[in-house]
Amino acid sequence: MLKPDVEVPKRTLGYLLIVFLAASFLGYAFAIGNPDAAMEAVKRLAEQIGPISDSSFENFVKIFTNNSMVALFMLLSGLFFGLGPWLIMAFNGFVVGLVVRAVQESGELSFPQIILGLIPHGIIEIPAIALAGVSGIVWYREIVRGEGETGERFRRGAEKALKLFAVSVLLLLVAALIEAYVTPRVAGV
Repeated sequence: MLKPDVEVPKRTLGYLLIVFLAASFLGYAFAIGNPDAAMEAVKRLAEQIGPISDSSFENFVKIFTNNSMVALFMLLSGLFFGLGPWLIMAFNGFVVGLVVRAVQESGELSFPQIILGLIPHGIIEIPAIALAGVSGIVWYREIVRGEGETGERFRRGAEKALKLFAVSVLLLLVAALIEAYVTPRVAGV
């Protein structure tokens, strides 16, 4: 197993995952109460993402690139008083819940297909994104609470953060491979 020589704040990672899960339920509940708004939001999201390619490799590249950019944003947002990752996880969780309910409501996929479309890659992807957020929080905490001069704390925090971020990106690579090559076959989409 990959293990950087940096302590991963497991409590922070766990809380980020709980925020994602709670926000997913809120997004799902919102979509139940506001089906038209949910459908409109999903349509806008689909327009932003663009069409799914017939090429698994093109989908892999698109997914990995997108998720890596989200992870980078998570890392950098951690420097914003350590708050950015919490907001991003909540937003992404809300969107996932919204999309699940909207797709379910559309009748295009059965509920088992939706779950099978999320679980195989999501079980790796979501913690990887959360780990990227943790990396930014670790960096921020080192700057604020670390010992030594400011420049030294900044450098040490960046080093710790980049090690965690590298693990996150490797996990996102695996998740993107699963999402592009395995998930469509498992979910039957």
